[in-house]
Formats: sequence, structure tokens, C-alpha cells
Amino acid sequence: MDFAQHSYKVLIVSSSDKFVRPMLDMLPEKMFEPIETASDVAQARRKLLEREFDIVIINSPLRDEFGTKLALDICQKSSAGVLLFVKADSDITSKVMQYGVLTISKPTSPSMIMQSVQMLCSTRERLRIMEKKNASVEEKIEEIRIVNRAKCLLIEQLKMTEPEAHRYIEKQAMDRCVTRRKIAENIILTYK
Repeated sequence: MDFAQHSYKVLIVSSSDKFVRPMLDMLPEKMFEPIETASDVAQARRKLLEREFDIVIINSPLRDEFGTKLALDICQKSSAGVLLFVKADSDITSKVMQYGVLTISKPTSPSMIMQSVQMLCSTRERLRIMEKKNASVEEKIEEIRIVNRAKCLLIEQLKMTEPEAHRYIEKQAMDRCVTRRKIAENIILTYK
């Protein structure tokens, strides 16, 4: 298992400098870099279009929106962890929790904030692993699709049976020391 530490890209969205300054001081540069800030939802959305973030911290309410819609949009459109700061008497937590938004009631302690950020980092690592597995499965499915397409062309063009076409692709891949996919792609280019 690789325990190399990742650097997390962070976006802090807050209309208040009194919130941003302590947050910047709290997040160590070695672990959180780059850290960008936005003062409203419109600016945050522009930054989200420009770059992917691992963690988005939202201090509600914002100037142009409360912040919950932004939090929900981020959870639905990206794999970023979202930490939403809300007033203590708010019932927002029950509304956003099912979408994967983590909430903290204001006021809170620095240790509680860091614990929540660490939880988001941990969750982000689990998502990275799942994304790698998903990409691997998608690559394998794509290879199978390409090989099957090549087999169909061999059956159609050279009147091979399915086992013969399969054996031909396998043998060519072994003889040339390349992948079955590479052989299949060459067959597709030849007979298309």
C-alpha cells in the first residue's frame, strides 16, 4: 500500500475575510496547495470551471446565494469533498447530508474544522481509489469491444469462425509482443 501524501487543491468560498484568514492559516501548505478563494457563488463557479478541486469549503451565507445550491452542485458534478459552514440553529444539515455535503455549525473550534477537513481528505482518497478501479474496468470493457469488433471483421472478410478469429488475434499479439487491442485496432484499420 502506498502511503505517499497527496496535496489537496482547496477552494474557500466566503464573503467574509474574517473567515478566510484563519482558514488559510489553519491549512498547512505542504498538504493543501494550491488554496484559492472566492467571495461569492459566481466567482466560485468560474474557478470551478477553470480547475478541479479536492475540497471546497463554503461559509454560508454568501452575497449572491446562501451556499447550499453551490454545495449540492459541486457534489453532483465533481468528486470534490464539500464542507459547508452553517449557523448552529439551521436545519440545513438534514437537507444536504444525503447528497454528501459535510456541515459544521458556527461557531466552531479549529480542532473540529481540522477534523472535518481530514475526514474530507480521507474520503477523497477512497474516491481516488474507486476512480482508478473504474477507469481500469472501463479500459478492459473498451478493449473487449474493440477485439470483438475485429473478430467480426475477420469472420465477415476472411470467413473465419469465431474461435479461429479469436485464436488469430491471440497468436498475432503473442508473436508480435503487443496487446490484443493493438492487433484488433490494426485489423479494424485494414478491413474498414
